Amino acid sequence: MPVEITWWGHATCTVEDSGVRLLTDPLFARRLAHLRRRRGAVPPPEAAAADVVLVSHLHADHLHLPSLARLAPGTRLLVPRGARRAVPGLARVAGLRGLAVTELVPGEEVPVRDGLRVRAVGARHDGRRLPFGPRLCPALGYVVQGAARTYFAGDTGLFDTMAEEVGPVDVALLPVGGWGPYLGPGHLDAGRAAQALARLAPAAAVPVHYGTYWPVGMDAVRPHEFHAPGEEFERLARRLAPKVTVRVPAHGERVRLP
Repeated sequence: MPVEITWWGHATCTVEDSGVRLLTDPLFARRLAHLRRRRGAVPPPEAAAADVVLVSHLHADHLHLPSLARLAPGTRLLVPRGARRAVPGLARVAGLRGLAVTELVPGEEVPVRDGLRVRAVGARHDGRRLPFGPRLCPALGYVVQGAARTYFAGDTGLFDTMAEEVGPVDVALLPVGGWGPYLGPGHLDAGRAAQALARLAPAAAVPVHYGTYWPVGMDAVRPHEFHAPGEEFERLARRLAPKVTVRVPAHGERVRLP
């Protein structure tokens, strides 16, 4: 049975596998601090429907409390260990909405339903809740193990043991850009994401984390870093990982893989 992926923009995807809906890093805002959504409509209410939500790290564009407040009561929420201590608002939202929060570290695995399991894996990214606080929480990726094995990388840099830590996967959701004209350490651009793809060797891949949010007043600053990463990743993947099928969905588009 194939897995179905809907990309809502930025790092937010719905993964449908074996009758289970998983939602990654939900961000349903038109505006977040100095960032404005420049492409793609704000996701509709049904985008918040999920059995399980995967939060990769504590940055506000990945752990976004107003978006988590849109989840239905009883939704299971997987977060890095220490998240409730580092972000007190998370415990408040979880309590008000009746969310079942599970904190994980790399290597831990949790059963979900009907044989589907989720395993946390490491990421190379600053996991703090910026701009405050010490490094309390790891940044995570997740492998959804159902009818297919789907890797959601969250935010990460390229690292030597990536393929070993992630293991065999069928689908990879890889970040290929960001929300500003320059990427700092702990990120993948299109080129590094294509290198990661060659190491992981899945059957299929979808680029995420690009082409959605951009700083207010900076539309004319390096605009190719906003528009180009998805197509650039697809082009480089044809050279570095020619056996991998790459799909580049539009915002809100649903694709079936592998």
